[in-house]
Amino acid sequence: MLISKKSVLLIAALVLISGTSGASEKITVMNPAIANPMVDRVALTERLESLENKTLYLVDINWGGPDAAYGVFAEMKTWFSENMPSVNVVSKRKSGGYMSDDPALWKEIGEKGDAAVIGISG
Repeated sequence: MLISKKSVLLIAALVLISGTSGASEKITVMNPAIANPMVDRVALTERLESLENKTLYLVDINWGGPDAAYGVFAEMKTWFSENMPSVNVVSKRKSGGYMSDDPALWKEIGEKGDAAVIGISG
């Protein structure tokens, strides 16, 4: 098991402190090991060979305020219109906060979209 340098220093300090009060005393330290197993990984979908004639969703997840991503998304949309005009770029804002789900949007992307960039910027 690997323990961080900070943890080793803390344990050493506790041992030194407890060593001065009596040899029979014990100290309790936290175990940094993960108690539960990690979740199973789910493979990403296969990459598209090309975005030509596809619909790309740019999804703002509402982190950083209402206008955080749209400046970058506007630049991306401009780039696609100039360099890959056959790509239909759709900008959307997820409903609710960045931690909440938006099943209606995910359904729309699944039905109408071919790819999506989901995230933050700003």
